[in-house]
Amino acid sequence: MSRVSTSPSTSPTTAHALLQRLRDHGVRTVFGVVGREAASILFDEAEGIDFVLTRHEFTAGVAADVVARITGRPQACWATLGPGMTNLSTGVATSILDRSPVIALAAQSESHDIFPNDTHQCLDSVSVMEPMTKYAVELQRPDDIVDLVDSAVSAAMTEPVGPSFISLPVDLLGSEIDASVEHPAAKMPSKPIGAFEEGWEKEADKAAELLRSAQHPVLVVGAAAIRSGAVPTIRALAERLRIPVITTYIAKGVLPQGHELSYGAVTGYMDGILSFPALETLFGPADLILTVGYDYAEDLRPSMWQRGGAKKTVRVSPTANPIPRVYRPDLDVVTDVQAFMTHLDERTAGFDAKTPHDITPLRERISEFLADPAQYDDGMRVHQVIDCMNTVMSETAESGEGTIVSDIGFFRHYGVLFARADQPFGFLTSAGCSSFGYGLPAAMGAQIARPGQPTMLIAGDGGFHSNSADLETIARLNLPIVTVVVNNDTNGLIELYQNIGHHRSHDPAVKFGGVDFVGLARANGIEAIKAGTREELLAALRKGAGLGRPFLVEVPVNYDFQAGGFGALSI
Repeated sequence: MSRVSTSPSTSPTTAHALLQRLRDHGVRTVFGVVGREAASILFDEAEGIDFVLTRHEFTAGVAADVVARITGRPQACWATLGPGMTNLSTGVATSILDRSPVIALAAQSESHDIFPNDTHQCLDSVSVMEPMTKYAVELQRPDDIVDLVDSAVSAAMTEPVGPSFISLPVDLLGSEIDASVEHPAAKMPSKPIGAFEEGWEKEADKAAELLRSAQHPVLVVGAAAIRSGAVPTIRALAERLRIPVITTYIAKGVLPQGHELSYGAVTGYMDGILSFPALETLFGPADLILTVGYDYAEDLRPSMWQRGGAKKTVRVSPTANPIPRVYRPDLDVVTDVQAFMTHLDERTAGFDAKTPHDITPLRERISEFLADPAQYDDGMRVHQVIDCMNTVMSETAESGEGTIVSDIGFFRHYGVLFARADQPFGFLTSAGCSSFGYGLPAAMGAQIARPGQPTMLIAGDGGFHSNSADLETIARLNLPIVTVVVNNDTNGLIELYQNIGHHRSHDPAVKFGGVDFVGLARANGIEAIKAGTREELLAALRKGAGLGRPFLVEVPVNYDFQAGGFGALSI
């Protein structure tokens, strides 16, 4: 029987071994909320790994997700047993659909008292987490903890990357372990491990031939390309052959925002937002779509690029195609994206440069739209807000640096279209899960992962206030995040869908009472101001960017809803 220490001991416990092994795998921070397992773990058992106390477990999961995404290394989050674990589950769901290698940990009842749904606070944690993780296990013997961490990290770092989960009975967590057992050094792959289909080089050669004969090829890039380290090769190939690059939400920044071959990120809302046939302009003339690191979960659907004339499609991914019913490429290359891009670069060395199809009308429409000088009596428009954020970010950040984070809502799709992103993961949103309340913890994660770079957050009143308690965490950690809350006291995206389906809205389902977000921020120790015009917002953002501590701006906004232009959402 495992022995639980009831007095201070110098002998290593499961808690020591757990934290030390996480550290060996590159984890430097555990985000979370601790419960009665505090009798078994203090989180100071291993040097070089810090604990960040959050106000909610969802915050812990998303912060770990974003730090893992940016660093390319596993990160950890923690919850207590029962409701702590279920609160954490939405963060875990976020990391499976948003593809981040998160190690989720939760306490469990004492090993002798695990009777799910009968014991106090005891749920079947593994069964809850298993459907949305790469690996889920409950510790049975203290001496197994190192092996379980190794298995969890291995699963999390295998494409498609995602979360692993370990349930830890509180008595076993505090149990002494056999310190004489030697474990092999932790293996830390430089990047996620993917599949290599035998003969992929021949398929890649076929892709090169398709590229040779194409008049207007387009690269459609997803986040797996970033994870593979392929961004420099993609940029070099695109520039040499003059191939436009279009990205998913989360892959913005593969080419810098102002690059002539950066044709932007795609959202199904873009035609409706711009009142312009954007998807047709982007994809209509294309005769070859080369999807590189494409992931259907990132919400760029094949139907969006199937505009205009006939075109060939090539899929390049480190995983076998999980959605053949939806996406049947003419050529499917299962391999590491960087390996493919290197191979393609070599095979196309003598190719003539292409003539990119012209999207000048779309760019002119976007420039005109963003420069909107109008003063509206019922609040600013979101595109005006994002234009101000871009301006100040450009003034503040070093070339290629800075992160703009977006919570979930209608405004998010304005961010996808317009937000500045000059580096990979320079724009962050929950592309796969669309987790309401994502913005604040994601901004925390971005600032922790990139402490020398500015971080700006745009959030709607609904999503922001669903998770606003962690304003105090930002203040406690003194994270210099500039938060912009666009406030119309409404779930704006849901109001849009009401208008699309019914040509009217129903206020009880979407309207909130007013919240003083400036007062809320100040109550949590954060300086804040309200801005109602471009001039006021620019001044506020410049002030916030120069403070070196958290700052919040509340901006009253409104939308001009038009039910037309959103047909891409239903295809």
